[in-house]
Amino acid sequence: MAIDRARIFTPINIAILTVSDTRSPETDTSGDILADRVAGAGHALVTRTIVKDDAALLAKQFEDWIDDPQIDAVISTGGTGLTGRDVTPEAFTLIGGARDIPGFGELFRWLSYKTIGTSTVQSRACAIVARGTYLFALPGSNGAVKDGWDGILAEQLDSRNRPCNFVELMPRLLET
Repeated sequence: MAIDRARIFTPINIAILTVSDTRSPETDTSGDILADRVAGAGHALVTRTIVKDDAALLAKQFEDWIDDPQIDAVISTGGTGLTGRDVTPEAFTLIGGARDIPGFGELFRWLSYKTIGTSTVQSRACAIVARGTYLFALPGSNGAVKDGWDGILAEQLDSRNRPCNFVELMPRLLET
């Protein structure tokens, strides 16, 4: 696994969604970390918002962004725990035509284990692809978004990553 600097970098358009009943734009530190990393990697941050922990509201926001041709990927932070208010994975199940990316959650928990040990079993980090748009759900802690971006997304959203990456698949996501 390596970045092939001889290849041309292809920036993508990313939306960030913070899932929270309590955070505001001023207190959304995990969203800030993601926004900084997206920009630092050379991608375009198209939009960013906060939506409360409600599966129907989350699914509606996700669907709106999936239907927006200017958005290639959505990264959410929060709502992936075990409590009754943690409903981001349930919102993903409400999205029509979605396909799971099980390796994302598996790899996230493996990376997270190195940082927080067995507490990682409480994470339901997950990812799907729906109608040509990638959606990634990370936990809401600053450490988790760093693990998710630095350990997975930075490489997989870089078109130069070898042997493969999510960006090179984008033109083929709508194939039947």
